[in-house]
Amino acid sequence: MSSPSHAIELTLPDGSVRSVESGTTALDVARSIGPGLAKATVGAQFNGANVDIRTPLTESGKFRLFTTRDPEAGDFIRHTAEHVLADAVQRLWPGTEIDAGRQDHSEKYQYDFRFPRAFSAEDLDKITAEMKKIAKENHEVRRREVTRAEAEEIFRERGAELKLDRLKDIPEGETITLFEHGEFLDLCRGPHAQNTKQVGALKLIETSGVYYRGDESNEQLQRIYGTAFASKQDLKEYEERLELAKARDHRRLGQELDLFSLHPTAPASPFFHPKGTTVYNELVDFVRGLYVEYGYNEVVTPQILDVDLWHTSGHYANYRENMYFTEVDGRQFAVKPMNCPTHCLIFGTRLRSYRDLPIRYADFGRLHRYERSGVVSGLTRVRTFCQDDAHIFCTHEQVEEEVLAVVDMIRTVYETFGFDDVVIEVSTRPEKRLGSDELWDRAEGALMKALERRDIAYEVNEGDGAFYGPKIDFQVHDVLGRSWQLGTVQLDYQLPERFELKYIGTDSEDHRPVMIHRAMLGSLERFFGILIEHTGGAFPAWLAPVQAVILPVSEKFLDYGRKVEAELRGAGLRVELDDRGEKLGYKIREAQLQKVPYMLIIGAREVESETVNIRLRTGEEPGAVSVAEACERITAKVSERSLEL
Repeated sequence: MSSPSHAIELTLPDGSVRSVESGTTALDVARSIGPGLAKATVGAQFNGANVDIRTPLTESGKFRLFTTRDPEAGDFIRHTAEHVLADAVQRLWPGTEIDAGRQDHSEKYQYDFRFPRAFSAEDLDKITAEMKKIAKENHEVRRREVTRAEAEEIFRERGAELKLDRLKDIPEGETITLFEHGEFLDLCRGPHAQNTKQVGALKLIETSGVYYRGDESNEQLQRIYGTAFASKQDLKEYEERLELAKARDHRRLGQELDLFSLHPTAPASPFFHPKGTTVYNELVDFVRGLYVEYGYNEVVTPQILDVDLWHTSGHYANYRENMYFTEVDGRQFAVKPMNCPTHCLIFGTRLRSYRDLPIRYADFGRLHRYERSGVVSGLTRVRTFCQDDAHIFCTHEQVEEEVLAVVDMIRTVYETFGFDDVVIEVSTRPEKRLGSDELWDRAEGALMKALERRDIAYEVNEGDGAFYGPKIDFQVHDVLGRSWQLGTVQLDYQLPERFELKYIGTDSEDHRPVMIHRAMLGSLERFFGILIEHTGGAFPAWLAPVQAVILPVSEKFLDYGRKVEAELRGAGLRVELDDRGEKLGYKIREAQLQKVPYMLIIGAREVESETVNIRLRTGEEPGAVSVAEACERITAKVSERSLEL
């Protein structure tokens, strides 16, 4: 028996409220507004989450429609193109089994196929042509809710073994949905566009072999990646951005600039070369300077700890598949994947008073986490890394002030590196969580109140908090407009409980401290990779491995070059003398390729006047200045951590 219908209220982006019957779909709302809007509608958003336009709305909330003109429409279009891809492959090679698509459709779509060989370039051309044909056929996309038994019968009849296996992943009681267009059908949560014609432009990017469920012990499937947009112009702009991204790829630049390398003897574990280590250490020193300013104490903790610690922290039960283990003297140990439990141990070594709080521990300890070989990538996804990690132990009353201080510090960090497009999100209680609603109300309120006190704009990311507490996440956009989740501030009420941490309050009674997890750069390795791509390898002078290079016009000016080199080194600058017998133009070109900020050219005129001729890597030529003036200019930019030369 269906539940009785009732009115719900949808709050639109302009603040107006539309009252509709429970069970109304987003497409129904679009139709009630006008036929033009209904035709152009691609998707919808409800309470901040994308929803399929055919899904019944059963409660009040914030509501928004997307048309083909909205950039957010891309997620719906690419998800639909994903199904068009699978449909095309099955049309061309009947009986081909499909596995799963992609969860994140912000840029790409993908499908994995049980196919007897690798897809060729000719195959991709055929598939692309078939996809375009399907898109033009303008099939309506249909959403159908089914029971588990119905889904099993449908996929068993189709011989879809992979889908029957994937069906087992859906928890009991969760709605099972199928999406169809034409004769194609797949198990999917959605959301999708209204019809296949809204896939206005598409492109297949590449293909690769992958293991089923990412497990090397399983069979290998064939994956095809693609992208799609509402129009050919949107696709063209995407391809231009892609070319820019390739030119800035940190893996390529890391080799060209001699910053780091990767070797199969240590999979997904980077080797930092002298120049890369210079940048790495500058990042650490920068953060250490902030620690002094914001009252942190640095600690050093072991890398290998008894597995009992990880049972206590809960990591063994929830995270062990990502951990490394070893055995010593008959005892099982784990390599540290994170620092927080070790900081709890330090806090618990002595009796604490409310007068001692807040206590702020910072740790640059090396961490190890097992990542599957299929997901590791350069510096941005590695198995060994270091975080600018810290944990704050404080009273409930101190949470707001501590959060504010962390937010201020994080914003200072991003301004220093030139990240000026930052979106702040407050992630609230997930469905599966620990602690009372009263505790969550208090914690979420503290985070939001702290941001509001600074008039800091933020978005609410409903249900995306950690199981132990809410958090503030910082989404940073680079020069190519890509979003990276970097900083985080997380409230934790569970680890202090698990480790039975306490302090003596003003009432002389025992109290549990609140634990704040905090990172700014996050993983230094990952941030390094992002920074390489953000700057194109042209680091600001304070970070550059070589801050200045001296370029003698010929070998007869080497003695003067060595004198200039000594003076700059004496001022603490990282400088090199190019003493090769190459032509000046070649040396300049080499220095530009190595992204050296300052080139100091010396010839007969400079030797006679005891000057240097400054040339910037940008091609600008400020001209001849004394060595002291050149030194002063460079050291000023370095000490200010200026983004300009």
